Amino acid sequence: MAASCYGMAAVSCGSSVTVRGFGVSNQFFVPSSLKRNVNFRGPAPPKPNPPPKPKVKTGFSDVLAFSGPAPERINGRLAMIGFVTAMGVELANGQDIFSQVQNGGVAWFLGTTVLLSLASLIPMFKGVTVESKSGDLMTSDAELWNGRFAMLGLVALAFTEYLKGSALV
Repeated sequence: MAASCYGMAAVSCGSSVTVRGFGVSNQFFVPSSLKRNVNFRGPAPPKPNPPPKPKVKTGFSDVLAFSGPAPERINGRLAMIGFVTAMGVELANGQDIFSQVQNGGVAWFLGTTVLLSLASLIPMFKGVTVESKSGDLMTSDAELWNGRFAMLGLVALAFTEYLKGSALV
């Protein structure tokens, strides 16, 4: 198939080959022993380089902006810890969430908030994204949804206990 070097050739299922290229179209006979279902189109075009990933902005106002990566993640993480802790203390001691806050819960809340906020912000200021650390089971989207549900759960727990006047359990 020397003709395929000079242009594009298409091998059909029949016994002829049509060679097209440079404005010329010729048809050649191909013996059945040489017949193949091959499409000769010349060398493959070079693959384009993937677009570069946008650089992550690591400025203070970029990370903590309303649409930035930090606020919802940090609030979600705090809500997950708060909801599990509130339910655990309620099951263990029978105290509602308001009693827990009055009996030393504010200090624990502030300490947890500072520690978790710093632990979340330091990688973000270094340019590490949560999507880059996302795995098969523990994805960044799952963390967002779990945080959202924990925020709703914590508010629902406080509202229910307020209306009921006592602990949920």
